[in-house]
Amino acid sequence: MGRRRKPPPGARALNGWLVLDKPVGISSARAVSLVRAALKPFRIGHAGTLDPLATGILPMALGEATKTMAYAMDGTKVYDFTVHFGEARTTDDGEGTVTATSAVRPATADIEAILPRFIGCIPQVPPIFSAIKLAGSRAYALARAGKPPEMAERTVEINDLKLISRPDPDTAAFTVTCGKGTYVRSLGRDLAEALGTVGYISALRRTRVGPFCESHAIGLDKLDALGHSARAFEPLLPIETVLDDIPALALSGDEAALIRQGRAVKVLGTGGSCPREGNVDMSAELSDGTVVCAMDGTKLVALARYVAGEIHPVRVLNL
Repeated sequence: MGRRRKPPPGARALNGWLVLDKPVGISSARAVSLVRAALKPFRIGHAGTLDPLATGILPMALGEATKTMAYAMDGTKVYDFTVHFGEARTTDDGEGTVTATSAVRPATADIEAILPRFIGCIPQVPPIFSAIKLAGSRAYALARAGKPPEMAERTVEINDLKLISRPDPDTAAFTVTCGKGTYVRSLGRDLAEALGTVGYISALRRTRVGPFCESHAIGLDKLDALGHSARAFEPLLPIETVLDDIPALALSGDEAALIRQGRAVKVLGTGGSCPREGNVDMSAELSDGTVVCAMDGTKLVALARYVAGEIHPVRVLNL
């Protein structure tokens, strides 16, 4: 079992989501460290890594929100990106060394014509410079050690892909809406190859992660002010922000107490273990395996799984 990180001195019980607009030049891990130092939450994590050369939406889960990170990471993502044609690079972005060149520059009409091939569930090979684990080592660590790994093809989902502009013959700007696990660097590389040339991502910005968008985001320059202001935590979004698609189930006080103890609660019919006014036959609405938000009034008690007329706590939140 891994050791739990010791809370920083003066740690505060902050629970919710902070959406950071990550600048270029720092890793997602470094961004987490900066937020931790400024706000001193008991726990912190991020939902969806951004490369150092990428900017944009990096949702930060504080406190009990860390128990819901998987729901944010599973959310649909939107990226704006620019492909630079004529060079292939080791990292599939501007940080790597050049491995191949091409004099071919695709016509705008040819770019638009090929985009439908990249929409839907498509095969994709991740970059060798990625955080994917292979035999216990990160792919990027192997690549940096001069042992570039053989990356397995996987299926990813592209919901939408549009050409936004063509600034010059060397570059094309796009926006993509995609599912979990999609590598935009691979997408840019594959687009170029399908157009008979080579290319890499020269700019990348994430504009949405699930329910989080740019209007929610704050910059690193605001962190110190957040850490010292009496109104510091207005940008903090509720834990439930990432749970909008999960059905809510109202509990009585006694039922909530049972769930907090890790015990199951009957919800089938009106004769549950702790009857409550207005209790309905949830079997008409839920199927076995469905996850629900177990609520005590307006307070989220737990994420629980419905099985055979009962809900069983999966993640209990200490709020």
